[in-house]
Amino acid sequence: MITIVDYGLGNLGSIKNAFDKLNINSVISSSAKEIEKATGIIFPGVGAAGAGMKNLREMGLDEIIESLIRVEKPLLGICLGMQLFMSFSEEGNVNCLNLINGNVRRFNTKFKVPQTGWNQVKKNRASKLLKGINNNSNFYFVNSYYCDPFDKKIVKGVTEYGQTFCSVFEKKNIFGVQFHPEKSGENGSQLLKNFTDIVYENTTCS
Repeated sequence: MITIVDYGLGNLGSIKNAFDKLNINSVISSSAKEIEKATGIIFPGVGAAGAGMKNLREMGLDEIIESLIRVEKPLLGICLGMQLFMSFSEEGNVNCLNLINGNVRRFNTKFKVPQTGWNQVKKNRASKLLKGINNNSNFYFVNSYYCDPFDKKIVKGVTEYGQTFCSVFEKKNIFGVQFHPEKSGENGSQLLKNFTDIVYENTTCS
């Protein structure tokens, strides 16, 4: 079962509906026991890093997420969820989960922030998550901050918004996308299918 983690921030219903349309079984849960039993994890997020980390720690879900990584269950972070995988966020100067070494940085651009709307993802390395999706395909973004991993080899897709930033990363069983696949039409649906295939094939990326 794919479990969508409810820690008080995120478009949970929209993500669940996206899986329902694909006839993929999923459940929304804030229960540590249910999340531990999941085959694959969706870690969404809309809002501020400080509030996200506060909620996770108060609910004890930060430790659960870390334990799932150790047993190599596939985990997909979406938007703020992706950012919380990092070591540190400039948004409120918050220490995050530190699953991916690197920082979350605010856009340094003359463009309007937050970025809101459709933008292209350019594939720069082979990616299981982007399988079957054309290069430079459009996805829906809402973000003022972006992930800056120290290891650039894990960056699988980049996007331009006054600067080039990481919009997709993969490291073993950890996957992250800065955009919202549940709002990204056919491309987003294909990405969720790809993640489901990764989950049920029990494969990992490096």
